[in-house]
Amino acid sequence: SSNEHKLNFKKSKEACLSYIQDALLQKQWKRAAEFLTCYVESLEKDYSREHIGPSEMIWRIGTEILWHHSQSRMKEFNCFMEQMKTLGVKRYLKVCLEHVFHLLCNGQIDEAYQNLSLAESWRCGEQTAIQDKEIKLIQAYRGLLDYCSWSKQKKILLEHGDDGFADLAVEQEMHSYFRKAAVNLKEIIKIPGVWDVFVKCYVDLLEFYGEHNEARQVLNEYAYNSKFPANPNAHVYLYQFLKRQGESKKSLISALKILHDIVPSHELMIDFNTILQKSKKRKKRQLGLEVIFAALDYSGWKENAKAWSCLSRQVKQIVISEKHLDWIKQEWNSRKDWWPDFHFSRYLAKRNWQENKSLSYEKALVAGILLGKDCKYFKYVSHQGCKARLKRFRMLKKFMTRHNPRICG
Repeated sequence: SSNEHKLNFKKSKEACLSYIQDALLQKQWKRAAEFLTCYVESLEKDYSREHIGPSEMIWRIGTEILWHHSQSRMKEFNCFMEQMKTLGVKRYLKVCLEHVFHLLCNGQIDEAYQNLSLAESWRCGEQTAIQDKEIKLIQAYRGLLDYCSWSKQKKILLEHGDDGFADLAVEQEMHSYFRKAAVNLKEIIKIPGVWDVFVKCYVDLLEFYGEHNEARQVLNEYAYNSKFPANPNAHVYLYQFLKRQGESKKSLISALKILHDIVPSHELMIDFNTILQKSKKRKKRQLGLEVIFAALDYSGWKENAKAWSCLSRQVKQIVISEKHLDWIKQEWNSRKDWWPDFHFSRYLAKRNWQENKSLSYEKALVAGILLGKDCKYFKYVSHQGCKARLKRFRMLKKFMTRHNPRICG
């Protein structure tokens, strides 16, 4: 009966999908391909009137299998993607994009560009308006490839700029790529979203042609427009641009302050600390201490010699001047319960000494100031340093003997 057929079909379909999922999870690509073939054939033989739309599932699973299958060839992948494009207009542009990514990963840049051009010219009634953003994304990736071509021409011009006629031809070709890239890249970054690669390329184009004000406007919009999602990279790009333009420290600090609030463990926090320490204002120097302490709260910074050097230099200056000791105490109070084990164990002292003596010196100085001369880390490192007759470690012990009672007493 019709109902029995529907029930049996539903059960067999679910069982087949379960086998496919199991094969995918175990990375058995050949087995997954066989089950997918069975699944597609069963759909073709289904005579029920119930509407079934498995095209996206077939596309996703088939793409994953072909990407990993040992016997998969580009010809087969291209054929599969062309078939997937005909399964539904709603997914046409998404399939086109994935096809382009695969072509790019295999070095077929010209083919990828051709596919993007064909996708851009695609029209299908009402779907065209619905998929406006996807078309803009297609155009943006075409602009990205135009940027790559522009970049290659720029490299040729910079490396082989001896022939006047050749230079003129290269410049004309460059400008052609610039116009095409700029138009499409500019459009996509107007839409709220995370467009890092497109923003970077567009700004590079603008800077090369001296459009610094427009580049600044683009980066400010990307970083500060509330319609865009919070994005640390937006503030990184703005800071790097401002630095290239030789902007004031105030502007640099403003950009890095927001980055610090979003990602206190970002690698640019060393730059931030350095800028703040050079300030004549107490609040900024205090913020610099907060910044470097906060960065060292993260495990990725545990063995960052530059960070420990920044911290040791600042706390040493405070100790010698005997001013603002409360800054150190304020930062230490919230960390005294876990930093000793996290940073200053005897195990870490041994490892740091063996791997990086400069790092161990900076950490020992900080450990001595924060925990005193009886700190395990300080005792081990200073002993090893004096034993090895290294002058800086003897000076470290003298420094702690002179200042320790006033800090830890």
